[in-house]
Amino acid sequence: MARVYPLDLAAPAFKADPFPFYARLRAENPVSRVVLPDGQPAWLVTRYDDVAAALKDERLVKDPLNALTPEQARRRRWVPAAFRPLTRNMLDLDPPDHERLRRLVHRGFTPRLVDALRGRIEAIAEELLGKAARRGHMEVIAELAVPIPTTIIAEILGVPAADRHRFHRWSSHVVSSTASKWAMLRVIPSVLAFMRYIRGLIEERRRSPREDLLSVLVAAEEGGEVLSADELVAMAFLLLIAGHETTVNLIGNGVLALLRHPGELERLRREPGIIAPAVEELLRFAGPLETATERYAREELRIADTVIPRGQLVYAVLASANRDETLFPDADRLDLTREPNRHLAFGLGIHFCMGAPLARLEAQIAVAALLRTAQGLCLKGPAEDLRWRPGLVMRGLRALPVDLGDRGRA
Repeated sequence: MARVYPLDLAAPAFKADPFPFYARLRAENPVSRVVLPDGQPAWLVTRYDDVAAALKDERLVKDPLNALTPEQARRRRWVPAAFRPLTRNMLDLDPPDHERLRRLVHRGFTPRLVDALRGRIEAIAEELLGKAARRGHMEVIAELAVPIPTTIIAEILGVPAADRHRFHRWSSHVVSSTASKWAMLRVIPSVLAFMRYIRGLIEERRRSPREDLLSVLVAAEEGGEVLSADELVAMAFLLLIAGHETTVNLIGNGVLALLRHPGELERLRREPGIIAPAVEELLRFAGPLETATERYAREELRIADTVIPRGQLVYAVLASANRDETLFPDADRLDLTREPNRHLAFGLGIHFCMGAPLARLEAQIAVAALLRTAQGLCLKGPAEDLRWRPGLVMRGLRALPVDLGDRGRA
């Protein structure tokens, strides 16, 4: 019988340093059964090769209705009615619906369009850091990591700039909720407020279309064959959350990793041209997603000599795969020019993160600008005082206060 690990994977204390636990699982029990906060069993896949295979395995599906037996469906965990329209987002759907939705949204995230945003992202970063430099200190999450991606995704979708703080507050509540029933209850008000806001934006675009992605999505829904009403709400909801939460964590986790490795921080300051591979290593070493989003076994399957029954919930642990010593020599060492670096921070297969090029660009610009501005960058306060956000999938800091040093460039 498989050993069961009853730890709380969503707890901030676990998020602070999950890597030793995952190293133990890779060595002793690479496919492990755990119990989630709501009592639901799940399986963690932790070795790189198994994680990569799982992310592409068609027997592991996103929609539980494509996997569960009728008996399992009756015993499925409770989901608030308010959440149900949101299940029509492309992260929770399988082919062919997944491809249909992804094709529709991809037009807003092509490499050409993302690269065209470079100047705008640089301007935002310089403005934010100019204000902080005059003070000599800043809180990296609230004053840099959040404003850059929230502003950009708001502009892509056509969300008023003044509202970005509202949707980030709502999305923070959503992604920080755990799998427990009480956590889901607590997040309902934020979900309802977020959905009302999105429906209001949709109605506005129906009356007055603009040159933005939301207008494109509304036009597709109005055509009657591409997006249902629930799919339209779910898509806007997903894009607003996924369009910035990943980058917030990437910038915050990345800056903290550099502060904890001053030799590599100074190396990046001396060699700013290595910012692209540096961000790839920060993605591997301290990525924004601890696990891939949930998958369900459509049939009984075997992973690393462990049999997973039909209908069981499976998490591919990206944070563990990216520290797997068999693929990454000296995996617990930060090496900003690591080569090769085939990390899985953005997933793999048909659900590979569509916003990865945008997240990479935003992080490269933000980190490079911070190091140019803050010649004496250092953590403000003890590292043990840092607090991590709860949640099953994401891994990120609540706040990251830093001093910029006497030579900050205003």
